[in-house]
Amino acid sequence: MQVTIKTPHIEVERLEVNFGSVPAVRGVSFSVVHGEQLTLLGPSGCGKTTTLRAIAGLERPRAGEIRIDGKPVYSADKGIDIPAEKRGLSMVFQSYAIWPHMTVFENVAYGLRVRRADTAEVKDKVEHALNLVQMSRFADRRASALSGGQQQRVALARAFVFQPSVLLFDEPLSNLDAKLRADMRIELRELQHRLGITSVYVTHDLEEALAMSDRIVVMRDGMVEQTGTPDEIYGLPCSAFVADFVGASNLIRGRHRRDLAADGLIALETPSGQVIFGTAYGRPVGDELIMSVRTVHLQISPLRPIGERNAWPARVEKTVFQGDFTTVHILWGDQSLIARCAAFDPLPAGQEVFITVDPKRVVLLGA
Repeated sequence: MQVTIKTPHIEVERLEVNFGSVPAVRGVSFSVVHGEQLTLLGPSGCGKTTTLRAIAGLERPRAGEIRIDGKPVYSADKGIDIPAEKRGLSMVFQSYAIWPHMTVFENVAYGLRVRRADTAEVKDKVEHALNLVQMSRFADRRASALSGGQQQRVALARAFVFQPSVLLFDEPLSNLDAKLRADMRIELRELQHRLGITSVYVTHDLEEALAMSDRIVVMRDGMVEQTGTPDEIYGLPCSAFVADFVGASNLIRGRHRRDLAADGLIALETPSGQVIFGTAYGRPVGDELIMSVRTVHLQISPLRPIGERNAWPARVEKTVFQGDFTTVHILWGDQSLIARCAAFDPLPAGQEVFITVDPKRVVLLGA
């Protein structure tokens, strides 16, 4: 059987970008294969947008190399810095950057006309692009008369109308309301699949990253914290930062109880004497441990479970009704935990309950 090996379309190696004497990107490396959507995820100021702009040619790095289809477009060692307009990339900005005095058709056609495409080619490609984003009937409308979601669709059509090799997205949905943003995530993901185009997407929004990405690069303080699929990033965070940033987690610290290990599980004892069993997933196990438990994996019951590991008495501190789910703050020994459960009637503060968690859902973090 022949195995298809996907080759890198974009390669970023040891990228460094400074603003004056302040490092914004510090040795970032990753690759994106053909047709993949990779997301740079992290808090404000982590260097994700600066990395994206360096790929686009809008920021000049101080070190490292960027290759597209194996060819360097920037290399500090080789003295290469291809101008942005010659990299074959297209970028969708947070602000949309469309011209309000032009019609929808004129906005989308602009890039083609700059490239001196003939009239027939402009007409065919613009009509095709507007069809893809469901904006054909607005072709003659001025951009200033469009809603936010419609403007975003125009920006998308303009970005891919000249068939760039790579699409770059800088938080393109952040100006939309929550409902429209959720709808546009689905549309944008389906469009990327239909076009089969390689894309790099920047966001600080966890739900957006999980819903839209083939792989995610989590960044912190100008460096890569973890790279993996959405399932890997969410289910097996490598550090306390990733566990806390990528979905809500309870972080539990304590000493390793080697004498209690059983059935492939490791045991942690908290300073207050609580013992919790978890899974190392191949990670090195030291004397002092940190374990992560997602808030959605904690189960609450008024009755004591029978014969289960990781079952403890606890006390409700407060509950917060949030529509589809209820957040329950629980006192467990001397530590506060948070459980996110399907919506139910509020539990009174002070009520005694039992909490349980599957040891496979208790993940050992790195140092």
